[in-house]
Amino acid sequence: MIEKNDHSESNLRVNYVPVNSKLNWDEYFMLQAMLASYKSKDPNTKVGCVIVDEHHHQISMGYNGTIAGIDETLIPWGNNREVPLEHQKYGYVIHGEANAVSHAKGNLAGARVYVTLFPCNECAKLLASHRVKEIIYLSDKYAESQETRIAKKIFQMSNISYRPLTLSEASLDSLSVYLKMLIKK
Repeated sequence: MIEKNDHSESNLRVNYVPVNSKLNWDEYFMLQAMLASYKSKDPNTKVGCVIVDEHHHQISMGYNGTIAGIDETLIPWGNNREVPLEHQKYGYVIHGEANAVSHAKGNLAGARVYVTLFPCNECAKLLASHRVKEIIYLSDKYAESQETRIAKKIFQMSNISYRPLTLSEASLDSLSVYLKMLIKK
């Protein structure tokens, strides 16, 4: 029997249990970027971005979308580049990285950027100008495009590292089970 005033180390640790997280920091923030991308109305390519400081604190989040406050039903969401720019989504859509940078409240120097699609050259210029230190991306489906090749050159010239992140099927399955369990309660 433990006495009420017995505060020895062995008695104070009786309620300690081993704990761990199912996700590492990279997975955690990439899943947030994926969730942000889900908000995008773009019918072809949904992109989410999360910017994080060196202490694993989220600085900002964004997704590809239009200018705040405009009627998005008036935007031509098609991606046919053979029609004039005014009839393409590219004339109106703000990329996820640009939205995240524009919503950031503080300095981005030294930050890590989690993005679902490798940044284009325009976003690379913006991120490099803000002195981010690393890009972690989920997909590089436009790796052979001129915009992506230029983006990689910008990152190399700016000493910004970049690397892909692969989420395991087991992690995604575990998360799916967990989310379904949450809504059943």
